[in-house]
Amino acid sequence: MDVKTVCLGMLTDGEASGYDLKKEFESSFGHFFAAGYGSIYPALNALAGDGLVECRHIPQQGKPDRKVYKITELGREHLLTALDNPCPSHKVRSEFLATMCFSHLMSREQIETVLDNRVEEMTEYLRLFKEFEASCMQDWPPGARFVLGFGQTMMETMRQYIEDNRDALFEDANTGHESAVG
Repeated sequence: MDVKTVCLGMLTDGEASGYDLKKEFESSFGHFFAAGYGSIYPALNALAGDGLVECRHIPQQGKPDRKVYKITELGREHLLTALDNPCPSHKVRSEFLATMCFSHLMSREQIETVLDNRVEEMTEYLRLFKEFEASCMQDWPPGARFVLGFGQTMMETMRQYIEDNRDALFEDANTGHESAVG
């Protein structure tokens, strides 16, 4: 699924600007589907060009007009066709895991810092998930609640894995940056 399709899905909840969609990507989708302005605005322009969304301009004082997008019936049909995929891929792109592949080239301090920062990031996600549960999750459709629960389980499991296995990165005293330079 690409950014355009996710934008269409988000627009089924109502009109939104590119800024609104960016906030939605950061909050609800942040733990599994990243998208920035550099991909959201081109996606919205392409969707508008294909007649899948409509754009209206809202004048703002002292600022450029605010563009607000609304899914069209053609866009809804396109989204439903895209959702008719019995085997959607589950791709993970992780700079953290790529870094850990090369941890043998890092000092213990560097590794500990990376691990601590990752645990801190996951703890923050879990805090946000708890906020969602307490404040607004009861209004969410079942699929969104499922995704939140999936994200919580992933973050808790990954955090536990790091805590349970971090020492394994230091078991071989003959590898690593410290022994290579010392």
